[in-house]
Amino acid sequence: MPHFTVQIREEEFDGKVEPQLIAGLTEAVAGVFGEWARSVAVVTLVGVPRGRWGSGGVPSDENAPVVILGMREGAFAHPDVPNAPARLIAAITDAVADVFGEPVRERVTVLLEAVPAGRSGVGGVPV
Repeated sequence: MPHFTVQIREEEFDGKVEPQLIAGLTEAVAGVFGEWARSVAVVTLVGVPRGRWGSGGVPSDENAPVVILGMREGAFAHPDVPNAPARLIAAITDAVADVFGEPVRERVTVLLEAVPAGRSGVGGVPV
């Protein structure tokens, strides 16, 4: 199951960007892995309050979204999905830039987290 966690400045949330971002990220993962991924994609949006984000040792007010996508390890190297990591990074960055505008593109950080088989579970059952 693809799980997104997105960290963005709290001030960026206005009631309009949230559904756009959720839809865009879901579309990004479905565009790489296929329709099966759409129905199981989970997106969590986390607002970071002013003064609680910084770069280079200095607090920053720049919109610099961090998008973490966690999936089973095998998905990133599946033979039916060549170059999955590069395709995901590009599609996720495009989705964020579509919502917040092109100037944010250079500040989008995408982290792909591979979860080994047996190290996740649903309903108390390892998968």
